Amino acid sequence: MKKNITVVLVLLLLVVAIAVTPLLLIKDSEFGGADGAAEEAITAINPNYQPWAQSILEPPGGETESLLFCLQAGIGAGIFGFGFGYLVARKKYQKGV
Repeated sequence: MKKNITVVLVLLLLVVAIAVTPLLLIKDSEFGGADGAAEEAITAINPNYQPWAQSILEPPGGETESLLFCLQAGIGAGIFGFGFGYLVARKKYQKGV
């Protein structure tokens, strides 16, 4: 059992290192996404448009924003997977069934 915990902790540290390394090493990266394309389309339609909201935290580059989005999606998928697995296991191991 202790070996399993060690493997899980090592893998968790590896995942964190993979997620944090690009944030520290890649500066001023550029990545065009849907937000940039939408801003260009709105500017083409109405050049005088002023956004009514500003970002609270501006990442250092587009790749950082993409990384954070992927990390958010991965965490969400993990939560859903855990929840569904819990529900299936709960039903499977109920007493009297």
